[in-house]
Amino acid sequence: MTKSYASGFQALKLVNLDINKGEIFALLGPNGAGKTTLINIICGIVTMSSGSVIADGHDIVRNYRAARSMIGLVPQELSTDAFETVWATVSFSRGLFGRAPNSNFIEGLLRDLSLLDKRNSRIMTLSGGMKRRVMIAKALSHEPQILFLDEPTAGVDVELRRDMWNLVRGLREKGVTIILTTHYIEEAEEMADRIGVINKGTLMLVEDKKELMKQLGKKQLTLHLQTPLTQIPGELAPFNLELKNGGADLVHTVESASSVDISAMLQRLSDLSIVIKDLQTHQSSLEDIFVKLVSERT
Repeated sequence: MTKSYASGFQALKLVNLDINKGEIFALLGPNGAGKTTLINIICGIVTMSSGSVIADGHDIVRNYRAARSMIGLVPQELSTDAFETVWATVSFSRGLFGRAPNSNFIEGLLRDLSLLDKRNSRIMTLSGGMKRRVMIAKALSHEPQILFLDEPTAGVDVELRRDMWNLVRGLREKGVTIILTTHYIEEAEEMADRIGVINKGTLMLVEDKKELMKQLGKKQLTLHLQTPLTQIPGELAPFNLELKNGGADLVHTVESASSVDISAMLQRLSDLSIVIKDLQTHQSSLEDIFVKLVSERT
């Protein structure tokens, strides 16, 4: 698909993407990258300029009702009827999709989101975190098979974040496909099966999370020396070491394909009477990889 506005701004350049049934797919990107535009097109809120989207076999334009009934959306913005009760607004949202009333299902949903004791409260009386829970309940009220979470835990408390991810895990176990955008990259690292990185309307990368960490992740071993070196002895050349911090640190970067014998390296240092007073390791996180990707291709 593509999306351009009358001003000529291209919110989405050509984006091709397949999302697998039952997976958790994390879409990462800086502000303005096109994440929300992409989600809003799939959910029928924004019209694409060209292309097509198929949701569980249903074209979102030609078979709008069937496609939309498969999809639940938790948007960034809080937008609910402030004068309705929690129970009424969640039940009404279920009815909008033509689902028969099911008080047992609604009760279980509110219980899972710690909202059951607020069932008769007007939404205007709830805290921001509770309103976010109501948005999630509304999105799940019609039992969708595809769930979009657009920054669902931005600005919410730790308890809601924990409840939210427990709920997401439970939904995946039931076969629900989940697509999320998040600024909390550690959440994507913990939860997602695959990662997509989007920047300036271009989908830069789609990769299995474990494969991405394997290909682009790296581990650094930093050796803090008792006495700084002015240069690295020739005997240490096979170990791919760098001098840093004014010669006080020796740094070895372990790339994914590296097979350097660390114990042999430490033994060689000992043989050369190079005394190590401390050492530390650093493993690249998904955040490190994301920042590197975006900065390199900006």
